[in-house]
Amino acid sequence: MAARLVELGVDIMEAGFPIASEGDFEAVQAVSREYPWVQVAALARACNLDVERAASALDRAKRPRIHTFIATSDIHLHYKLKKTRAQVLEEAVSAVRLARQYCDDVEFSAEDATRTDPDFLEEISRAVVAAGARTVNLPDTVGFSVPDEYGALIGRMVNALGDAAIVSVHCHDDLGLAVANSLSAVQAGARQIECTINGIGERAGNCALEEVVMAMKTRNDRLPFETRIVTEHLYPASQMLSSIITFGPQPNKAIVGDNAFAHEAGIHQDGYLKERTTYEIVDPKSVGVPESRLVLGKHSGRHALKKRCEDLGFNLGKDELDCVYRQFTALADRKKGVRNDEILAFCRQATEQGTAA
Repeated sequence: MAARLVELGVDIMEAGFPIASEGDFEAVQAVSREYPWVQVAALARACNLDVERAASALDRAKRPRIHTFIATSDIHLHYKLKKTRAQVLEEAVSAVRLARQYCDDVEFSAEDATRTDPDFLEEISRAVVAAGARTVNLPDTVGFSVPDEYGALIGRMVNALGDAAIVSVHCHDDLGLAVANSLSAVQAGARQIECTINGIGERAGNCALEEVVMAMKTRNDRLPFETRIVTEHLYPASQMLSSIITFGPQPNKAIVGDNAFAHEAGIHQDGYLKERTTYEIVDPKSVGVPESRLVLGKHSGRHALKKRCEDLGFNLGKDELDCVYRQFTALADRKKGVRNDEILAFCRQATEQGTAA
């Protein structure tokens, strides 16, 4: 999977959480060793043991980053950490200072930033940057925010930090807004998006890399930003991840879902066959999908059925096509999708009847 991400052109690969398990520790080491030119990050809570473990996992990395985090919202401080704001601020600054002893590139995340008091969020962001953090990540950890609200928060922190640090975003999809929130943040000045292939992640998942990348590429007139992602590798990366974790995205998932470039409605099929761009705003080949598909089902029309018959070697006349279409719609009413072998049987029967007549 790391090899696929390298081909894809991701800027930074967060390879693991070294304190969490021996497997994560070894994963960070392996990725660093195998791809020395790649910027590799290791995750660490804002405590000495975690930071030191992350540094140890990155000891062979040519371009290491330690990414340390602590929760900052009052709800997390009260119920989870049982600490005061002053304690959290001190621990955050201490962790960043320690991380800077091991590498120059340190990222700090304020967990649950969108439910954190904005004044405190600005205070802790300024403090960690003063301590040496180059990137400040402001996550929507529970997918609570909405685009205009999140954009305003990010804009405030961008103005507060200026050129001293990059503002990063990390959005969850609990309300289905992870991609929208991430794009809003970029428009407000964020310059790093933390995202995942297929949008995988905790609970409802994270911001989907393929969606934000293709939104910027397709609507560059409204989203005038660039990435280094080689979009032709998006679908292969999605397929590999699906094979590793044994499940893929839902069929109607944007960009990489099985139905993302499949057309079943007759009106859509007719328009698509006349001119692809009537119903496709993205060329499937531009994201690594071999070709679009015409799905023949109960909503399909004669145009698509005729094209499929031709693909199967039958150039039917009007009466023959009408005969096939009647049989096709009768079967399609009883099942989801009609197979090529079933259409072939209808074609043979229609031509035989035509010959007999």
